[in-house]
Amino acid sequence: MKKIAFILILTPVLSFGQISKQDSVWLPLKFMIGTWNGTSDGQPGKGKYERSYAFALNKKFIEVRNKSIYPPSKDKPKGEVHEDHGFISYDRVRKTFVLRQFHTEGFVNQYKIESISPDGKTIVFISEGIENIPAGFRAKETYLITSENEFAEVFELAEPDKEFELYSKAILKRVSN
Repeated sequence: MKKIAFILILTPVLSFGQISKQDSVWLPLKFMIGTWNGTSDGQPGKGKYERSYAFALNKKFIEVRNKSIYPPSKDKPKGEVHEDHGFISYDRVRKTFVLRQFHTEGFVNQYKIESISPDGKTIVFISEGIENIPAGFRAKETYLITSENEFAEVFELAEPDKEFELYSKAILKRVSN
């Protein structure tokens, strides 16, 4: 009788420690959840980043909000503010993550995960399509996780029939979970 009472008391406690099937889908990307700030360098110049990743719509998606601020330059005397919003989803049919980004310039990028390294520290997204840009352009986003509170994002573009070239590299540090 004591064993049964002990099991009945312990069962609710143990169930809290288990991960739901929905939560387990997000394990490779869970490190992203939170608010991040950082700096970048690349073709648009040196910039400051503000970014957040949050679960949305009953944890069916990760919502991404990004703002990049570039100071005035010779080419852009007023500087530049770039914003994009996006969603990461898990496509159960293809068994892959899909990232859709909507940019203030009118571009809409759709990526799918190309690879996740065995240690989970390198995640590569390759574009499947880009709206409002000449046909044949491709984009690649690589996330290099250096710790639970820091990662680098390498963004590369490829013109039609050309190899990827670095557009920007950002280093982001966690501000909050």
